[in-house]
Amino acid sequence: MDSKNLAIGVLSTTAVILLVGLIVVHSRPEPAYASGVGVQAGDYVMAVARSDNRTELLCVIDAAVNGMNVYGYDSKAGVLAVTDQIDLGALRNKLTQGGGAPPARK
Repeated sequence: MDSKNLAIGVLSTTAVILLVGLIVVHSRPEPAYASGVGVQAGDYVMAVARSDNRTELLCVIDAAVNGMNVYGYDSKAGVLAVTDQIDLGALRNKLTQGGGAPPARK
């Protein structure tokens, strides 16, 4: 009887450890990456771009003024901040007037 009790105790302990591990693994949320998502509303076009493996940027294009703001999360301040402002009209004029060719796709 003593060996049976020992075997039941070991198996019960192993089952509890595995159950706790399963609960811990399934309770952690997956990161919510939105890369490649875009939406258009009126004169605005919004898209999400990935800058590196852990950082995503929000690009907001204002078609009425031909401008684009790029927003990124500033973890030190805990806010969404403008990281870049691009004048799309000037960029388009530069590309069409021979100031450069559009980048080639890889």
